[in-house]
Amino acid sequence: MALNSINTNASALTALANLANTQTSLQSTQNIISTGKTINSAKDNGAVWSIAQTMTGKVTALDSVKDSLNRAQSTIDVAMSAGQQVSDLLTQMKAKALAASDTSLDTTSRTALNADFKSLRDQITSVVNNADFNGVNMVKSGGTTVYALANDSGSSKLTVAAEDLSLGGGNVTLSATASFNSASSASAFIATLDTDLTNVNTALTKLGTGSNALASHATFVQSLQTSLQTGISNLVDADMASESAQLQALQTKQQLGVQALSIANQSTSIMLSLFR
Repeated sequence: MALNSINTNASALTALANLANTQTSLQSTQNIISTGKTINSAKDNGAVWSIAQTMTGKVTALDSVKDSLNRAQSTIDVAMSAGQQVSDLLTQMKAKALAASDTSLDTTSRTALNADFKSLRDQITSVVNNADFNGVNMVKSGGTTVYALANDSGSSKLTVAAEDLSLGGGNVTLSATASFNSASSASAFIATLDTDLTNVNTALTKLGTGSNALASHATFVQSLQTSLQTGISNLVDADMASESAQLQALQTKQQLGVQALSIANQSTSIMLSLFR
């Protein structure tokens, strides 16, 4: 190619190509700065983007796991609150039966104690039947066992068994019609109430253990989610200090490229002087 051609300006073409490359790099850097990420789509780095997307999916799924654990804990908390109330009522009923077992007590006083005894008995039924959370009752007859999600795939679950605290059930053997009218019939309830109290307290211990297991797992899930989010950040987030320096360098390079193109374009006008 002729060194002084008016058809092709090689210097201008080279300067233009360099300026276009600078513009592309500048646009990429500006995009990174505006989003805060070096990997914004699969075209930036397909492998890294795919890994980050998979991990992001896990983080999102773990939100559902935390919701499930929180619902289960709330359900157990309601059940435990009811169980503690049942334990208190049984303790009061035992006191009434013990007082009524006194053979020196007159009939009027024993009748009053029996009325209190029956009122406390009926309160147990009311407490147990109303121990619902989001439609789930763990302590009524045929109560619902709680299952909480344990991982992001749903393949693992944490289980807390229901505990029947209804009258005439497996833990509270006292019948729903229990009452007394004599010292001996009142005395007969004392041993039953002692056994029922032991059973209820054991059931509460099991519920408490289950609640602690859910709380511990919820803490683990939160920690896992934080670790995953940190891992995603390490993969795709930009070093803003580095990008800021890169932006300034590219802006300077852009200005120099424009100037170089301007100088290259002046070469054709210089050739006019050859014909003066």
